[in-house]
Amino acid sequence: MEKFGKSQSVKRVEDVRFLTGQGRYVDDVAPDGALRAYVFRSPVAHAAITTLDVSDAREAEGVHLVLTADDLLAADVNVAMAGTLVTNRDGTKGAAPERPLLARGRVRFVGEPVAMVVAETLQQARDAAELIEFDYDELPVHMEVAAGGAAIHPEAPDNRAFDWGLGDEAETEAAFAAAAHHIVLDVEDNRVIANSMEPRGCFADWDGERLHLAVNGQGVWGFKSAVSAALGLEPEAVHVTNPDVGGGFGMKAFNYPEYAVVSHAARALGKPVRWMSDRSEAMLSDNAGRDLTTRAELAFDADHRLLAYRVHSVCNLGAYNSGFAQAIQTELFSKVLTGVYDVQTAYMRCEGIYTNTTQVDAYRGAGRPEAIYVIERVMDRAARDMGIDPWDLRRKNFIPAAHFPYKTVVGETYDVGDFNRVLDHAAQAADNAGYAARKAASEAAGKLRGQGLCYYIESILGNPSEDVRVEFTEEGGAKIYVGTQSNGQGHETVFAQFLADQTGIPADRIEVVQGDSDLIPSGGGTGGSRSVTVQTNVTLVAVADMVKGFSEFLAGEMGVDADAVSFDDETFRAEGSNVTPTMLEAAEMARKAGREDLLTWKARSQLEARSFPNGAHVAEVEIDPETGRTVVDRYSVVDDFGNLINPMLAEGQVHGGVAQGIGQAVTERVVYDDEGQLLTASFMDYAMPRADDVPMIGFATEPVPSTANAMGMKGCGEAGTVGALAAVANAVQDALWDRGVRQVDMPFTPQRVWSLLRDDRIAAE
Repeated sequence: MEKFGKSQSVKRVEDVRFLTGQGRYVDDVAPDGALRAYVFRSPVAHAAITTLDVSDAREAEGVHLVLTADDLLAADVNVAMAGTLVTNRDGTKGAAPERPLLARGRVRFVGEPVAMVVAETLQQARDAAELIEFDYDELPVHMEVAAGGAAIHPEAPDNRAFDWGLGDEAETEAAFAAAAHHIVLDVEDNRVIANSMEPRGCFADWDGERLHLAVNGQGVWGFKSAVSAALGLEPEAVHVTNPDVGGGFGMKAFNYPEYAVVSHAARALGKPVRWMSDRSEAMLSDNAGRDLTTRAELAFDADHRLLAYRVHSVCNLGAYNSGFAQAIQTELFSKVLTGVYDVQTAYMRCEGIYTNTTQVDAYRGAGRPEAIYVIERVMDRAARDMGIDPWDLRRKNFIPAAHFPYKTVVGETYDVGDFNRVLDHAAQAADNAGYAARKAASEAAGKLRGQGLCYYIESILGNPSEDVRVEFTEEGGAKIYVGTQSNGQGHETVFAQFLADQTGIPADRIEVVQGDSDLIPSGGGTGGSRSVTVQTNVTLVAVADMVKGFSEFLAGEMGVDADAVSFDDETFRAEGSNVTPTMLEAAEMARKAGREDLLTWKARSQLEARSFPNGAHVAEVEIDPETGRTVVDRYSVVDDFGNLINPMLAEGQVHGGVAQGIGQAVTERVVYDDEGQLLTASFMDYAMPRADDVPMIGFATEPVPSTANAMGMKGCGEAGTVGALAAVANAVQDALWDRGVRQVDMPFTPQRVWSLLRDDRIAAE
């Protein structure tokens, strides 16, 4: 049996229903006659609530229920949302202010849920919300991403959520003191909104004994735990399902207030209740991404070899830190802190700051894009300041292939890698040799051209354990129950394809079942590029058990010993026997023999270690100096994903990730005013990348199979975004360098780039 599979580019089977309007999203599967919920949200960023009178709203036409924090407390709902805490540099824990399901005494960001109205129709719920009397005393607003200012929470009087550190500070300081070159760069990573195609939503139904919550998330078990805890229900009394999802990007992995409040409303009323966010509501209330500034420093010896790396990041947490907000910019950032470089020592400090904005959490990469953006920006700057080619500087400081497995200075162990080989492939794919001619042609046309390189590495994250169950059906097929959750990645195709590769069961006779906590008792969901690696790992365990079990059964049918039966990924065979059943035929034989125990197989397995996908992104931009318009003209990627099940799906993931990265680099930026009002709360003001912002993306792989799992896989879900940010930013810096511009920060909008060129021209005069 091949451990890995056939590695064939198979088209996604689920696309047929998606493209023909047959997708079943959460708003499609809500029960007929479900009541509609509408969330009344804070119109101000910081205020003490003096009046919250919902009596008129309760009397409005069609209204069944209006809920406030006091109503939830009166019903013994636990209104405090859970959140992880990191350990500060002084050994204390990070600040732990409560994030309530509905505002409790104070509002802390525009869009914070204050009350929920449940009515027969959405319009009735909206109309009733207009009758809510909401008065408040405004409080000073803190928007600066720095400690100090008026306190948002008493638990954090200086608005500092945490002050975290990692590494040997004294050793790093000594390395800098002895260095021949000390490079410093301040890097801004702009705040973005995920803007999934399908906004968040849910519905809940109570049958008198059990709650059914359907949510468009990235798995079911986190929501099951959160809702159970909030409503005081035993876990077995909560059934969570996750239907088709129109994009998640990390943002939908987390618990949000609406899910528990809708669940309570359904239980209180004994009727199904549904809620769907609209687009501006999503922009106000979805967890945002990025939003940090970093001072990055590199120490080199006289031969341009990297000695030490020092990072001080200040990240905006928003108003709260429920979920994993504190861990994203600390522990997850540090996983790939030093990138692909052979660094002797490093130290990272990260401060988290509360502001009167929406909470900031994971967005396609969970700390890894932030880390790689910083290291690759400052490496590029080092090359310029020291007068060395950026490609050569990276080659000189790569971790040598012979040094793997390699333990980084922050304690991560990279299992394998051959970064020079990947970079050689990237230079060829990007036609690096032809760059000078393209640059000259741009100059002849009055344009500025720049090339940017980013060599990224990331680690798969999340729960290393996963579950699977395979059932043989009476109809002559099989079902595979998986613990991950597709948000558009193609899981229905890839998991059926992998099981087909390992068992010979035709893929079109395999049904992939996901997103149901009753059918799948545990699982890790989707996030951190974990899904395919962990799910196929446990599937191999189940298949091995199946082969062993059927071999023992068939030995009796064949009249041979069990160890004489072999399986070649398609059929069972034994020398001297003409009985050669396929896996499906063996299952049918077992069914007829009354061996029901052979028709269902369960397994749980844990990866022994993480794997580390890596690769090189090369971007070329062309800038019109008269208008500042930046065009990403060429883009190529060479990735080391290890072995791939379906290269076509991997390429699609990379294309989507690169498009998101280009969006953040060129067009996207969240803007608040000084009073905490979101100025980019619609697509009129928040610029998503358009088709003409994204060039054709060249994609190739240079696999170095991982030793951390049996398949040799490395994950690929977030790789496109991780590499794109620095590749585009470094290209813009390259284009503007000869014009004297020494600091560029995303997004590279025409106005911003034009201003940089104009400011430099004025300074020169």
